[in-house]
Amino acid sequence: MPVTATQQELVQGGSLQRVVPRARLHGMGLTEREREILDLERTWWQETGAKADMVRERFGLSNTRYYQLLNELLDAPDAMAYDPLTVRRLRRVRVQRRRARFEGRPAGGERGR
Repeated sequence: MPVTATQQELVQGGSLQRVVPRARLHGMGLTEREREILDLERTWWQETGAKADMVRERFGLSNTRYYQLLNELLDAPDAMAYDPLTVRRLRRVRVQRRRARFEGRPAGGERGR
């Protein structure tokens, strides 16, 4: 199984412990869970129920952790190779939201500016 940014190793320094995320190894392919995350992002709106409930049920993750993993996944070349349309759409949404936060306006604000 490839090492991903989602896997973590425990680093101990005396009595102090901290968690350090590992970097994704390029070219190692996506894990099954990473493919399932992209699949959910591609189709969640076609299913009934809240997306947050689907995330909790399928992956056992909080919304916050799910979006952290998704954000890391969007930068992976293997994710782009697996589902380019979904990854490009989600990257576009991410840029729009970042821009909106920077400009101090809602993410769903006016377009074409």
